[in-house]
Amino acid sequence: MKIIWLGHSGFRVEIEDQVLLIDPWMTGNPMFPAERRAEAIAGATQVLLTHAHGDHSSDALAIAKELDIPIVGTYDLVSFWEASEGIKATGFNKGGTVALGKVRATLVNATHSSSLGGENGPVYGGTEAGFMIEGEGRTIYVSGDTDVMADMEIFEDLHHPEIGILCAGGHFTMDMRRAAYAAKRYFNFRTVIPCHYRTFPLLAQSAKELADGLPGVDVIEPEVLVPIEL
Repeated sequence: MKIIWLGHSGFRVEIEDQVLLIDPWMTGNPMFPAERRAEAIAGATQVLLTHAHGDHSSDALAIAKELDIPIVGTYDLVSFWEASEGIKATGFNKGGTVALGKVRATLVNATHSSSLGGENGPVYGGTEAGFMIEGEGRTIYVSGDTDVMADMEIFEDLHHPEIGILCAGGHFTMDMRRAAYAAKRYFNFRTVIPCHYRTFPLLAQSAKELADGLPGVDVIEPEVLVPIEL
């Protein structure tokens, strides 16, 4: 399994027979080297979206059309795009599980917001969510944008994720302290990878507080386009 950070909340996950692009915001992302876009999306089989905000979804349509691959996410958002943009889509909702080749993805709750940009301000973009991604005998929890939730206790009981990709930058999502609390209180992670940080000065620039709060857990600060092999 390879987990490759694309900056902000974007990841390329190579698992089983799939190459998943999760929230792949590259255009205008100050952390992503634009000249390496082709490398980042090569061979992708699915685009997975946690919600509609532009810093997660703005490249999804272009990638789906270019590679002729589905966007996987909440029914309201991806079915709208399927009808209006002619893309392939796999729409489902929280609690649902879909098979992506040999991989299984379950949509789980998050607490945030979700909207698309409109001429007169934000417009409804479906609901916010996270993913449980199962493959190669392990489970990855992708939190999406969220705060700490008591729901996380249920996620652990049902899915037992070993790997947590957790938003932790603060301001728009839980910060490092809250992400450490969530991981310690609700999960038994072996590996935690922070995201939604370092992109802008407004967000946390280091995950030291997260690592300090999780003794015994391998907290990996990712580098853009450097594979993490697990």
